[in-house]
Amino acid sequence: MPFVFVHLPGQVDAVPAGRLTLFEEGIELRASRFAYGRRYPQRRDPAAIEVDPVSLPLDEAGGEQLPVNGLAMFGALRDATPDDWGRRVIENRLGVPANGLPESRYMLLAGSNRAGALDVRAEQDSPAGDGALPRLIDLHYLVDAAGRVEEGLPVPERLQLYFTGAPTLGGARPKAPIVDGGAEWIAKFPSVRDAFNVPAVERATLELARRAGLSVPRTRLQDLADGRQIMLIERFDRVPVAGGMGRRHMVSALTMLGLTEHDSPDASYARIVRVIEDRGTQGRVALQREELYGRMVFNVLVTNDDDHLRNHAFVREAGGWDLSPLYDVVPKPQVGTQRNLHLGVGPRGRRATLDNALDGHGDFGLTRARAAQIIARIVGVVRAWREEFEALGVAARDCDAVATAFRRAGDIGMREVERHLP
Repeated sequence: MPFVFVHLPGQVDAVPAGRLTLFEEGIELRASRFAYGRRYPQRRDPAAIEVDPVSLPLDEAGGEQLPVNGLAMFGALRDATPDDWGRRVIENRLGVPANGLPESRYMLLAGSNRAGALDVRAEQDSPAGDGALPRLIDLHYLVDAAGRVEEGLPVPERLQLYFTGAPTLGGARPKAPIVDGGAEWIAKFPSVRDAFNVPAVERATLELARRAGLSVPRTRLQDLADGRQIMLIERFDRVPVAGGMGRRHMVSALTMLGLTEHDSPDASYARIVRVIEDRGTQGRVALQREELYGRMVFNVLVTNDDDHLRNHAFVREAGGWDLSPLYDVVPKPQVGTQRNLHLGVGPRGRRATLDNALDGHGDFGLTRARAAQIIARIVGVVRAWREEFEALGVAARDCDAVATAFRRAGDIGMREVERHLP
């Protein structure tokens, strides 16, 4: 029965929040329960925050609580548990087959430098599990260790220390957290399976999104001595506080909707809008809806169909839950002209066209004219993608490799959008 800890706002150290009970059969997780500690809900200065905003409201504390919708695991704790790449790191360390451990083992072996503000430890008096994070100067060691994990080779003990906190990071691509310049970053590495320079292209795509007016964390491209490049993206779930680094509570849109990964393809951007309206900070809801609409349009134009519900997140603010900055956006080269996003776009479902996005304007609380303005703004930036990429150092061969991902606005419904511009 692990214990769940929370980093409260403005604090460096985590405090115990309650006990998690997991019911497992072999490596299969069947169910879970959680009970807040008796004193945690009464905490003040800073006040206690909910472990899971959907399944574990503080005003229902006082006994064991279950995940919503019959989920086996609480969504917020699922977000703080390794998936894919993080599991590969743990499995490499232990020498076990892929997905060969029960969920409780992955959860406890992930260390304390997790995504968001949660931690999971074996006992209430267990110390935090990680030491100092690697630094920028350690990047070449991290890349070497990541390459061995990808190839299924054991990582030498001298390299294992560079993976502090890496098991908690989600997604399939190799990555690790580092610290540099008083900030924490996620370093995203090249993969042995890459068909183009993904770190350089992802960084350029995020900077293109910033140019289009979307909210994006700071990014950098770091060159190694052997010519490889690493993308650094600043962690939006970390914030400097007195005495060190604090953490912001973060959960995925999957958690906010009380769904499983299998449900994600049947979801839509409109459902994320409902979360913004129900839980967003007062006075910022309209801006957040426009931000999400812009992200959807951007994904249509760059063919980012990895826009699943775990690639949208919310961070806890003093007045509610707001959209996190944009992350994990990579163009996907394709030959076909008919394309879909992962999430539903408009009345024609997942169809990745601008007229479908325009016709879905009402779900975002937008007028048709306002939606057309947002589309036109983003189209105006994305149409110059190649110039932007080259200015950011993306090689011509890599621009060529991803060129088919970028859509000509006139081919995917821009004429209908233009009819509604002022």
